Formats: sequence, C-alpha cells, structure tokens
Amino acid sequence: MEKVEDALRRTVTEAAPRLRALTDAQSAARPAPDKWSPREVLGHLIDSASNNHGRFVRAQLTDDFVFPGYAQDDWVSRQRYQDAPWPELVELWRLLNLQVARVIAAMPESVRTKPRVRHNLHEIAWKTVPPNEPTTLEYFLRDYVGHLEHHLAQIPGAAARD
Repeated sequence: MEKVEDALRRTVTEAAPRLRALTDAQSAARPAPDKWSPREVLGHLIDSASNNHGRFVRAQLTDDFVFPGYAQDDWVSRQRYQDAPWPELVELWRLLNLQVARVIAAMPESVRTKPRVRHNLHEIAWKTVPPNEPTTLEYFLRDYVGHLEHHLAQIPGAAARD
C-alpha cells in the first residue's frame, strides 16, 4: 500500500499542471447556480489543508481526536475564492498540501497507528467513523487524501481519471 504522504504528493504533483491549464473562465464557471466553481472547490481544499494541517500536528500531541469543525460554505464565501486569481489559488493549494505531506512524513509510525478511543470523526471526517469505534491517525490521514481526490474529481480536467 502506498504511503499516505506519497499518495498526497503524487496527487498534488499530478493535479497542479492540470489545474494551471484551466482558463480563467473555466475556473470561475459554476456547474449549477447552487454548486461551487473550480475556484471555490479549490478554495474549500485550501481550507481543508489549513484546518487539517493543524489537526495533524495537534493529533500527535494528544491522546484523542477531538477537533473543531468549520462551516465550509461560509468559509468559501467569506474568503471570496470566486474572485481570487486562479494561478494564486492553485499555487497556495499546492504549497499547503506539500507542507501537509511533510508533516505526515515526519510522524512516527507508533503515533500514526495508535488506536484513539475518544474522537469526533463522526462529525469532521469525510468518511465518518462512529463515535464508539476506535480509530487511528493513519485512518484520518488517508481520509484527508480521499477527500482531496474526491473534490479534485469535481473540477473538469483536474483528476487523473478524467
């Protein structure tokens, strides 16, 4: 099985040129009035990287996984990703995720695989974990990469499988 940090680096490295290739109009186009544009999807992924970077650092320092959530739609709208320059969003997303990959790569295996009984991954994970089921940081890390890949697939031309 591919190491999670390698999967994250590979995904970012492969997607960045495809994202850069989108035109300004393509990056701003909403697939439907109530759906995010590629700029907003990438903005959401920037928010996810920012929030999870902190979670992944803190998770190494505690015995539980209880972290604050965030109002995703509000974060996207208040940061005005729709009006941000596309090349800047792509570069910010790329660099934040490379830093997240460095944080992950530095984690001791014993910390990654230690079962955690107390968590709120039933509230904050992409693929949730029931509150009465123990989980690991390794699960949360892989969930992060799965979430990222899921949203990249929503951007036409960005995912490896397009």
